[in-house]
Amino acid sequence: MSMRTVGLAGAAAPARMRLLAAAILMPLLLAACGEKKAASDAAPPPPPSVGVTPAVVKGVSQAYDFVGRIKAINTVQLRARVEGFLEKVLFREGDDVKTGQLLYQIEKDQLQAQVDQAKANVAAAQATEVNAQLQYDRSVALARNQNIPQATVDQNRAALESAKATVLQTQAALTQALVNLSYTDIKAPIDGRIGLTAYTEGNLVNPASGVLDTIVSQDPIYVLFPVSVRQLEDIRAARQQENGSLIKIEILVRLASGKDYPHPGVWNYTDPQVDQTTDTLTMRATLPNPERQLIDGQFVTVVIKERKEQPRLVVPQAALQVDQAGYYVLVVAPDHKVEQRRVTTGPTQDTDIVIQGGLKEGDQVIVEGVQKVRPGQVVQISGEAPEQPGKKPPGAGG
Repeated sequence: MSMRTVGLAGAAAPARMRLLAAAILMPLLLAACGEKKAASDAAPPPPPSVGVTPAVVKGVSQAYDFVGRIKAINTVQLRARVEGFLEKVLFREGDDVKTGQLLYQIEKDQLQAQVDQAKANVAAAQATEVNAQLQYDRSVALARNQNIPQATVDQNRAALESAKATVLQTQAALTQALVNLSYTDIKAPIDGRIGLTAYTEGNLVNPASGVLDTIVSQDPIYVLFPVSVRQLEDIRAARQQENGSLIKIEILVRLASGKDYPHPGVWNYTDPQVDQTTDTLTMRATLPNPERQLIDGQFVTVVIKERKEQPRLVVPQAALQVDQAGYYVLVVAPDHKVEQRRVTTGPTQDTDIVIQGGLKEGDQVIVEGVQKVRPGQVVQISGEAPEQPGKKPPGAGG
């Protein structure tokens, strides 16, 4: 009996241990379940906050920039047309000269002598012509009375015609001599600025001496710039108005220093042929240059700009994104979901960029937080009251 009692007591001990362990673990399990339930009942995290700005219509003057080169309207090279020693150089290098201003003088003595000789030859020929005329008139009168043969009249007539031809020949020689004498005075054929002289006083010059100096016209002056065929089509399309008229434009120049040249130009020429190597057309505008600020050969930036602002849709440049497919913006729809909109862009205007297609006025474009959202995601607009639990975003479906 005692042995069985001891066995029963030993078997009851493990059971008591299990009950004790269960009593200890039960509160822990209940606490864990409570925490899990509390976590499941917590509100979801709020949607990301983004900054938006509406697409608006503003007055914008479209502008297109090109690299241009200044070119003088007239450039004249001065050359000697007769041989002689330079007696005078009558200008200062780098000065502005006027049309007809005397610049160089070549010695005149030899050519003046040729003029005097030619004048004497003309006088002698004219005297011979007078005598031949008298002889002919006399022979005609005698021939009427048959006092001389007709052959004598014919000879006198031929002598008279020869004398007249000699007069013409000597007069031509005199004209040439006078022209050569005039070439000893080299005058400015245009208004402009003269450069460095290649010859100074005392040097022998002739037609083979090359360029004595160059005069470059200053005011007005040209600017030439290449425009691609694509750019020209864009400009023409932008200028076209609904009523069929064209928006007036002006040509502006920006100097290498970044400063704007104060005088606008007038577009007056478009090359009739496309350069097949570059697919560009050369265009030209005329600019006033009263201060001589523009110099022949100078590179500048040419800006083709509309004279008056036109209403155009714009968004901040910060909203514009780009990928392999092109430009796009992210827009917050009325249901607070992010949408991707592909856009066609135009020129920039300060910190804004013109949108030619893909948006409409009033669209809420994301400008802050673009990197932390994606299309289709629900977002919260900065500055708006957060959504109340259980409420749908404005414009959301049922």
